[in-house]
Amino acid sequence: MHADSKAPDFLVVIPARLGSTRLPRKPLADIGGKPMVIRVAERAKQSLAQGVVVATDSPEIQAACDEHRIECLLTSENHHTGTERIAEVAQLLKLPNNALVVNVQGDEPLIPPELINQVARTLAEHEQCAISTVAVPIADIAEINNPNVVKVVLNRSGEALYFSRAPIPFVRDAQSSAKTIHLRHLGIYGYRANFLQAYTRLEPAPPEQAEALEQLRALWNGYSIAVHTALEASPAGVDIQEDLERVRKLLGRP
Repeated sequence: MHADSKAPDFLVVIPARLGSTRLPRKPLADIGGKPMVIRVAERAKQSLAQGVVVATDSPEIQAACDEHRIECLLTSENHHTGTERIAEVAQLLKLPNNALVVNVQGDEPLIPPELINQVARTLAEHEQCAISTVAVPIADIAEINNPNVVKVVLNRSGEALYFSRAPIPFVRDAQSSAKTIHLRHLGIYGYRANFLQAYTRLEPAPPEQAEALEQLRALWNGYSIAVHTALEASPAGVDIQEDLERVRKLLGRP
């Protein structure tokens, strides 16, 4: 039996905003004849999710979803984060408090469906946690020291103690370095629906503002985050034009 045949009921929501700065109109970028957001949704549909919904502020993105028969909800233009947009979807769909929602980024056309299942399963298995996410071990010193690579430190139960752009844990003694495992955080999240509603009322937290890491708002306010440690990173998402060309080569073939 496939390991992923046992997954809890969950919904995938893909936040897709048209106003991307680094790569203009990114969700509608063509990859092998389909907009990127459609590629992401089709990938998510290969998971065990009960449904896949794109959440957007753009009628253009909604039209693309309609054309490809992907469910799409038009949400407010005033959201500052993807989490706020997903919270509106949970409200619009009247999801029960204990419903599980997996946030798949709209620029991850190569995301493994098994990873989506694992995020939902991790949250279901950690009943005391409001959020789940994923990390992978890293050993490259340049990566550990790179502020664009977010690191996470876990407790013995596999829950996040802290996320940082700094190299955490900091290795003070060179002899300890061989025993120290550094973990890179991957930006996929599972949420309980009642947390999503609570999140919209939380003020931004000082460490969140310092690090520019939204997940620190949850930790600062006492919510627990379960972290699944994967063996290897999923293929990189699309941030810039070079990323788009790489993905087009992989997915653009008939």
